[in-house]
Amino acid sequence: MAFLILGILLLALKLAELGPVGAWSWWVVLLPFALASAWWAFSDSIGLTQRRAMDKMEEVKAARRNRNLEALGLVPRRDRRERPSRFPAGDSARRSAKDPSSADAADRR
Repeated sequence: MAFLILGILLLALKLAELGPVGAWSWWVVLLPFALASAWWAFSDSIGLTQRRAMDKMEEVKAARRNRNLEALGLVPRRDRRERPSRFPAGDSARRSAKDPSSADAADRR
């Protein structure tokens, strides 16, 4: 997008013959448009554009789902990934010692 904005700005300056851009070659003025098209072709080939579109659709679906649940008077369920763990990360050794079904606890008996 930055290449496109730069190209439009340079094109306007060239056509109005303002400043030093009026004396520049047309190749230099039109170069940002070529760079923009090259970037769009590259981003399409690696799937960046499609990935962004899919992420945007997922956000729209989640917002619609939450809006519909609120309209029904239900509290929308929190995403499982956002839920904090019941145990801090450092408690894993203590939990395994207390858990009789763990393999380590069985070896200690």
